[in-house]
Amino acid sequence: MPILYNGQVRKAQLLLTLALATTGLTACGPGAVHVQPAPDAANPTCAYALIAMPETLSGLSQRETTAQATTAWGDPAAVILKCGVELGEAPVSDTCVSVNGVDWIVRPADEEQADAAEQTAAGTWVAETFGRDPAVQITFDAERVSSSTVLAEVSSAVSQIPQHMMCTNIDDTLTDIEGGTGS
Repeated sequence: MPILYNGQVRKAQLLLTLALATTGLTACGPGAVHVQPAPDAANPTCAYALIAMPETLSGLSQRETTAQATTAWGDPAAVILKCGVELGEAPVSDTCVSVNGVDWIVRPADEEQADAAEQTAAGTWVAETFGRDPAVQITFDAERVSSSTVLAEVSSAVSQIPQHMMCTNIDDTLTDIEGGTGS
């Protein structure tokens, strides 16, 4: 075994540290979008949805992300998807739309709560699935992609998560008092 002197030991330690740091940076990849994972990202049902996501979305290429159960499209990212977000309380007053059998709550993004990568522009919107557990959240730049295109293109993948509630119209739930059904 060779004997290393004090200066050689330090040099060997420095080289080892640099090698490990470089390996760590390479593993993350320079093009990965930094995203915080959702609270329930480890839910196995998210894997079914993520595997089925399209490679391109509204003409934007899919990108690697730094968190489990997430994906993104565009460079810079115009669309960020997270699976495992906390379910919102029902009923909701925000707009609920059904796209290809998937119900979505759509609202302007709260810029203070969004990840830095999600703050794409003044036209940032959020769509969250309604009636699916785990829930899926999509944050997108409406100046770069159309909400109807984004929701339509991911609905097939999101439908891998079972639906247990549906959006309803308030007109469908009110009793017809004038028609004599009230007391």
